[in-house]
Amino acid sequence: MQLAELVQASNAVARTAARLEKIARLVEALRALAPEERRAGASWLSGELAQGRIGLGPAAVRRALAATEPAGAATLSVAEVDAALDRIAAARGGGSGGERARLLAALLARGTAEERDFLGRLLLGELRQGALEGVLVEAVARAAGLSASDVRRAVMMGGALAPVTEAALSEGAAGLARFRLRLLEPVQPMLAQPAGGVDEALDALGEAALEWKLDGARVQVHKDGERVRVFSRTLRDVTVAVPEVAEAVRALPASSLVLDGEAIALRADGSPEPFQVTMRRFGRKLEVGRLREELPLSVLFFDALHAGGEDLVLLPFRERHAALADALPGPLRVPRLVTSDRAAAQAFLDGALARGHEGLVAKSLAAPYEAGRRGASWLKVKRAHTLDLVVLAAEWGSGRRRGWLSNLHLGARDPATGGFAMLGKTFKGMTDEMLAWQTERFRALALGTTDGYVVHLRPEVVVEIAFDGLQESPRYPAGLALRFARVKRYRPDKRPEDADTIEIVRAIHAQQLAGERRP
Repeated sequence: MQLAELVQASNAVARTAARLEKIARLVEALRALAPEERRAGASWLSGELAQGRIGLGPAAVRRALAATEPAGAATLSVAEVDAALDRIAAARGGGSGGERARLLAALLARGTAEERDFLGRLLLGELRQGALEGVLVEAVARAAGLSASDVRRAVMMGGALAPVTEAALSEGAAGLARFRLRLLEPVQPMLAQPAGGVDEALDALGEAALEWKLDGARVQVHKDGERVRVFSRTLRDVTVAVPEVAEAVRALPASSLVLDGEAIALRADGSPEPFQVTMRRFGRKLEVGRLREELPLSVLFFDALHAGGEDLVLLPFRERHAALADALPGPLRVPRLVTSDRAAAQAFLDGALARGHEGLVAKSLAAPYEAGRRGASWLKVKRAHTLDLVVLAAEWGSGRRRGWLSNLHLGARDPATGGFAMLGKTFKGMTDEMLAWQTERFRALALGTTDGYVVHLRPEVVVEIAFDGLQESPRYPAGLALRFARVKRYRPDKRPEDADTIEIVRAIHAQQLAGERRP
């Protein structure tokens, strides 16, 4: 298949709002792919690279686009482009950055203006085609002559659409059979998106199950008769390191189980040890007995993917939790509250925080278990810290934010140098009105531009940033970076010299490491 044909299909899907028309165009494109092109083509139609990360940052992509001219005629095939991207991803060792840049420039020089625009947006993660996963799942099912529910189940178990598409188109139902829940073989965990508070979570979900968010280690435990395996969040077998977790599940009466939960080290008063303390128990194959005595683990589960011979992943959460409650006694289940009442939800959150836990997770009662996905069906609410930081630079936006200065570079005041310590970036929490205001304001403060899209600013604007925590990061000179940073509001009442200092940031990080919580 020619790349130009796939680009035309992508553009056609983006132009139409009609779901059936989107599906029809996608089916046509999927059927036109050669067998060796299906992995790449399906990935691109979902806005992703089949290779994942290939070692090229936004600046390198933009430089390559600026340094080359469009070709006059379309000659590239999907297979050729995929092979070129494989070569870029495979570049290693000294000079690999330059080799990647050379290979990318050679590829882009062969593309027409339309093809280069498509590849540029694909490489930058900005390809928005309006082909949401549900639409693509239906298109794959129709192209392969299969049930959409079977394709959807395979995607959940496989964690990605592209390999399922390749299997469905090449092997039909037999190919999909490989993507299913198997006892003693882990699947990708379902993940949660951050929410600004319990009100925001309940606005999104309505009546929801609220569960304590434990700052422990995610575990997936499989039981098949007497055989029990414990897997980490990264799907590593950690059974040997955490024998008490395996023993707790082996003792349950159900003959077969797949459970999702958290292993956590608790103090004598029931409060949690810091995450780093719990993680001392993982990865150790020696001296497990001694560590178990010194640092015993508790395990609490919040979901069941399989129970008593029945796979549960496609069932709504209310039914999965009912199966969990049937299989496990209360002490092995994460505390929960089902409610739509904001006051009750806030009280539940306050109770979790008072006991030293991270917060809560609000879950849709109707949602299936979306393996490997960070969907909107699970929303995590944690006590957010706030800092008043200075905007050091801003990046020109893309997609819906094209033409606006969007992504903010944030810095804390550093009294030792008289300057500011970079702590990370954020584009979250901004309304259209805020984007318009800051674009006008930042233009007046602009010092210069790097790579054509980063606008450096005079450090005069203070913004209040909410964030969930700090993590060590060698990327920034201060060695720290914000986690899940989002704009709360601008602070025109504050001057840059009123911004929070890097010492305050380090103190928050020290408290976090010590397992303390701010009052």
